[in-house]
Amino acid sequence: MTPDLLEQGARRIEERMALLAAGKNNTESGGRNASTGRVVESGEVDVTHGRILYLEDVSVSFDGFKAINKLSLDIAPGELRCIIGPNGAGKTTMMDIITGKTRPDEGTVFFGSTIDLLRHKEAEIAQLGIGRKFQKPTVFEQLTVFENLELALKTNKGVKSSMFFRLDSAQSDRLAEVLVTIHLADSVNRMAGNLSHGQKQWLEIGMLLMQDPKLLLLDEPVAGMTDEETARTAELFLTLKGKHSLMVVEHDMSFIKTISEIVTVLCDGSVLAQGTLDQVQADERVIEVYLGR
Repeated sequence: MTPDLLEQGARRIEERMALLAAGKNNTESGGRNASTGRVVESGEVDVTHGRILYLEDVSVSFDGFKAINKLSLDIAPGELRCIIGPNGAGKTTMMDIITGKTRPDEGTVFFGSTIDLLRHKEAEIAQLGIGRKFQKPTVFEQLTVFENLELALKTNKGVKSSMFFRLDSAQSDRLAEVLVTIHLADSVNRMAGNLSHGQKQWLEIGMLLMQDPKLLLLDEPVAGMTDEETARTAELFLTLKGKHSLMVVEHDMSFIKTISEIVTVLCDGSVLAQGTLDQVQADERVIEVYLGR
């Protein structure tokens, strides 16, 4: 998450998660919580059709190279979807398109049933409730863990408002809850620059959570982590599943095995295979892509 998106994303209204939490039903994708058969209120993503993210026939080319080629996929509310594929498969470009960093040449990208993401700019998409974490953690290293999370929560970035800002009881409770979720409750007063690589990753995820995102895009979140940090990150993601929708791009198959239900395999900018990890690993097309047979 870049600092400019952090600043923009922190301006979203906290009550939106309360709206999202009302009236949930199971979906076909892993039994996640989904909103069906009810009136969608202002500021809420319409998931009455059981999908929070929907891409259809999306394509984009760079200097004649088709990075994304007729890509179609969808994700249910509360689902944790794992995305795998060889280098150059289009995984990062797909996330760039979802977050507005890259505009496709053609196709449809919807957040819920009514929000056309192609009509919105990058900062606006963050405000709508889509948070993105890049592979390299981006935190404010000269601030404490607490201050990083507090900064992510603040809604008014004016000088005067920042000087007199004080957490109310609900915000304090939310911050404390996030600290526990990201395994940093014992490090609340530590400088972010003194955290381990894995802890910085957790802190950045916590900064996203302070903005109450409905969809989290996570690019290689366990790259460079120790085995213990990787295991705790898997625990963290399983805790977030159901409360948020997650799209996780990762190469660590042991990590994928721990957290996954549905795995989508990308190759040459489109979906090659989809199913459980065992199913896609047994797919001859997937074996050929990964092993070159």
